[in-house]
Amino acid sequence: MQLREMGEQDCLAFLAGHTRGHLACLGEKYPYIVPIQYAYEKDRLFIFSMPGLKIDLLRAHSPACVQVEEFGENRTWRSVLVQGTYDELTDTPARHDERIHAWSLLQKQPFWWEPGAFALNSESEDSPAPSIFFGISIEMVSGRQVV
Repeated sequence: MQLREMGEQDCLAFLAGHTRGHLACLGEKYPYIVPIQYAYEKDRLFIFSMPGLKIDLLRAHSPACVQVEEFGENRTWRSVLVQGTYDELTDTPARHDERIHAWSLLQKQPFWWEPGAFALNSESEDSPAPSIFFGISIEMVSGRQVV
């Protein structure tokens, strides 16, 4: 077994072939990390969420990191790390086409709204919280694998 660096194109191909990972953002005192489901296209990851702590933190500090991993047989694995910037696709006429595009990419995946749609302690079932679509613009990508 050998630990190897993954090239940029291998990292991007890996991201394109997966849909789940972990999003990390800057918290008040500690990093904050949550599971996500994403869609990859070119230089961005698209993600759906409901309002909550991660959105509050990302709005306050736009740097973000996404980690995607895969475990194989015989202790092999691959892991890709994306470092980038949060960009909320606001529900405005100016961002409408981008929101629809993000939705169209995400909806190709089964259960694409999970875990983003599970809001803890929702205040009212009569008035659902607004859905939030956002992108993480990929500024740097790196990866490692054990083969």
